[in-house]
Amino acid sequence: MAGLVVVIDIGKTHSKASLWTPDGHELARTRYSNRHVEANGYPCLDIDGIEVWLRASLSDFARMGTVSAIIPIAHGAACAVVRGRELVAAPMDYEAELPADILHAYREQRDAFSETGSPSMDRWLNLGAQLHTLEARIPDLLAGDAVIVPWPQYWAWRLTGVAVSEVTSLGAHTDLWSPIRKAPSPMAVRRGWAQRLAPFCHAGDVVGTLLPEWSAATGLPAETRVHAGLHDSNAALLAARMYPEIRDRDAAIVSTGTWFVTMRPIREEQTELAALGQGGVVNVDVNGLPVPTLIFMGGREVEILCGEGIRIDDPQYEDGIMAALPGCVSKGTMILPTFVPGTGPFAGASGAWLNPPQNPIERAAAVALYVGLLTDFALARVGARGTIMIDGRFARAKAFVSVLACLRADHHIYAARQEADLALGAMSLLSPTLSVQGSLELIKPDPLDLSGYRTRWLEASGEKG
Repeated sequence: MAGLVVVIDIGKTHSKASLWTPDGHELARTRYSNRHVEANGYPCLDIDGIEVWLRASLSDFARMGTVSAIIPIAHGAACAVVRGRELVAAPMDYEAELPADILHAYREQRDAFSETGSPSMDRWLNLGAQLHTLEARIPDLLAGDAVIVPWPQYWAWRLTGVAVSEVTSLGAHTDLWSPIRKAPSPMAVRRGWAQRLAPFCHAGDVVGTLLPEWSAATGLPAETRVHAGLHDSNAALLAARMYPEIRDRDAAIVSTGTWFVTMRPIREEQTELAALGQGGVVNVDVNGLPVPTLIFMGGREVEILCGEGIRIDDPQYEDGIMAALPGCVSKGTMILPTFVPGTGPFAGASGAWLNPPQNPIERAAAVALYVGLLTDFALARVGARGTIMIDGRFARAKAFVSVLACLRADHHIYAARQEADLALGAMSLLSPTLSVQGSLELIKPDPLDLSGYRTRWLEASGEKG
């Protein structure tokens, strides 16, 4: 692979673009805070704002060297409907409220979890619910040659004018994919959505080259190749497999950000989907294999619980937060799930504080304990064994990773201290021999016994443990 590579990472809260050498050295990075937008009568994702930022970022990158490839990453709870070069329906914002009657009508048509590995989720988190709603609002939504394009591939389409689909994006709690059949779900076929999915390709395949408008606006070469791209959690999974500590082990991966995504890759085909319970999802990797997963909005909960106070990943307070952990445990300061209703393994519960903290440092310590307990619970659900890797934003939150190491003292807990893990995972599709430049940090558990605290938390949360 010759020339520089741009990785576009479109998250729910933030969008990021990074520039890389072919051997995995990061040269530059930009970031954009996504806005809340309403268009065509419904809340949708910030495609216009992201596009303005992306054009500026690509222009900056073009001045740093010759870019030969671009690959997008994005979350799995959005899609666009396009017709040729026309955008028919912008991607919906999955956090918006879905009218109860529409949601009820849609849920009556869903396939069983054993078919799709996709749970019934709140709001518009199931992609099928978005298509159901859009068809009700736009009667001719799929008329003519209109096709459905998943969110990562929307950006490949926007850059090249070529529409494609890809399995990691459709296998992310969409209700549209059957992991065992490796085909669209029966509901997707019944509703006619399967027939309208853009043509399939592999995440690493080249979709096309830059449209003239993008080349002219950014200064990038017209021959810059754009790859199909993939679901962000699967990019994290690919990145984890690049580390020697993880590559040949039965390792569980915890990808942290707005969502905490706990995955345990399997090495052979499964004949049936795992019984993961509430919050469980069966994702699909780039090779089409099922990946037992449990998800919850850990980053959003941290934002809510910390408010304007001290964040658990703020390095200037990490020693103080660490020092406050034993006091929180001894006082029984505890957070019960959940403060993001309708998502995760405790979706039906209402969050509460027990023995609230006295100051912002103690509050941050209690939040670190809480997300550590939630992550430990998720790891148990996916059947984590000897090795666990944490990546993403909260891999650098010392108190959180220390709590998890205490809860899992019989495991090897590794933390990725660099922010670039998703990008490296995507780049590995373009350059299979790419190696990780940094190393993982082995987290040693502090002498803090959390077994009793965990038991009390599980009981108070309505779980037997």
